[in-house]
Amino acid sequence: MALDREQKQAIITEVSDVASKSYSAIAAEYRGLSVSQMNAFRGEARKQGVYVRVVKNKLAKRALEATEFACMRDQLVGPLLLAFSLEDPGAVARLCQDFSRENELFVIKVIAFGGDLLDVSDIDKLAKMPTYEQALSLLMSAMKAPVEKFVRTLAEPHAKFVRTLAAVRDKKEKAA
Repeated sequence: MALDREQKQAIITEVSDVASKSYSAIAAEYRGLSVSQMNAFRGEARKQGVYVRVVKNKLAKRALEATEFACMRDQLVGPLLLAFSLEDPGAVARLCQDFSRENELFVIKVIAFGGDLLDVSDIDKLAKMPTYEQALSLLMSAMKAPVEKFVRTLAEPHAKFVRTLAAVRDKKEKAA
């Protein structure tokens, strides 16, 4: 089915808008996957805040031109789908990594993060990035630790004094 000029421009605009709001992107080869497998992938992508679109490479290259994912342009060869992480930088990597483990025909070809191309073997690093809530939790625990240690340090002399008095009391009770 041939697309007319307006449809092509709409696709370019849509993909460009999504790419400009995204944290990371992956291009993957999907050749040989069944429709039900692709529908399952798309459904899981929606749940995780990942935008998935199969786009002709020529249109994808135009759409990525003015975004930080322009570095992917030269790598877009063959039938590929584009997946963009909208909410969490590691979401697209986790989704694609899990799906590629279950489906050998799903092959990750290009990974981009922060305007740079990453090696495909670096997908683990991107997938292990903490979510916003996890990062916030790590930050809060790092901020809380010095305060907790300070409070324990302030309380220790009093606790030691009480333990000493209790030991003296116990010693006198035994002697009597």
